[in-house]
Amino acid sequence: MKAIANVGPGILKLLDLPLPEPGAGQVRIRTAACGICATDLAMIAGWERTPFPAIPGHEWAGSVDALGAGVDGAWVGRRVVADNLWAAGGEVGFEHPGGYAQYFVTEAANLQLLPPGTPWVRAALAEPLAVAVHALGRLGQDAPGPVLICGDGPIGLLLLALLRRAGRDDLVLAGGRAGRLALAARWGAAQTIDYHACDLRRQRTGGFGSIVEASGSPAALEAALDIVRPGGRILVLGDYGQAPASFAWNLLLHGEIQLTGSNASAGAWPAAVALLAGGGLPLEELITHRLPAERFAEAFALVRSRDSGAIKVLLQWEPG
Repeated sequence: MKAIANVGPGILKLLDLPLPEPGAGQVRIRTAACGICATDLAMIAGWERTPFPAIPGHEWAGSVDALGAGVDGAWVGRRVVADNLWAAGGEVGFEHPGGYAQYFVTEAANLQLLPPGTPWVRAALAEPLAVAVHALGRLGQDAPGPVLICGDGPIGLLLLALLRRAGRDDLVLAGGRAGRLALAARWGAAQTIDYHACDLRRQRTGGFGSIVEASGSPAALEAALDIVRPGGRILVLGDYGQAPASFAWNLLLHGEIQLTGSNASAGAWPAAVALLAGGGLPLEELITHRLPAERFAEAFALVRSRDSGAIKVLLQWEPG
């Protein structure tokens, strides 16, 4: 099989590798499409979590190609996505090889059957959609408004779409890229804010009832504490690396602010897969670029460029 392997800090190579064989309770997946995530960029650059070589790719969709012992034969050929977390630890696309390869192995217990007719390019958004669904559960659809979403990446935009679907019309999205802010406006944001042009702390007299911090910027999180209303909610959804907190804890105490974290997608996969088919979400608008997997270097250049207009870039092993 072909695989895009991370063989050193910042180095990806297309390699010929043996087909992986599924063990007991496992299945082999034939990858159809895989999204490139900002977390992949951190992994490829080099971090402590995964050694070299590794095969990234946690935003995948594909079909079941082979079965390990004890797996129901009805899964063969089925179009699927899956939670990436293995029962014994590690995740597909990180500690375990992922969808940057034509084939990889995962646990059968994690499989989610795709609704009939779901295009691969839409199915490949199942993982970020599940992250957003889980986050909405942590925030609550009844979150006090107005709601500010900090971050115009796929997760921030998906949360905007889910909140609009739930009937919210008091949504503000702050980001730094004109094309993404325009998409947020089309998706129903009552207001968009370019944080390059203005200070978030001066955007609303009286503050916001709820704030979703999905940008991963410590500065944005600190600003959220300044502009959330007394009794408001802050949902922390970004990845802040090793950045420490630097605020006065009495801000939470005196303002009776609810500060909540949301990590990954546990328990959200069935709902996310249902939304792929019948949720009325314009998910394809997030996918700005689709490239054959062998053009991975071009795909990563698009992801890294602030001028490419890219929101979500897909690597495709199969058309459709």
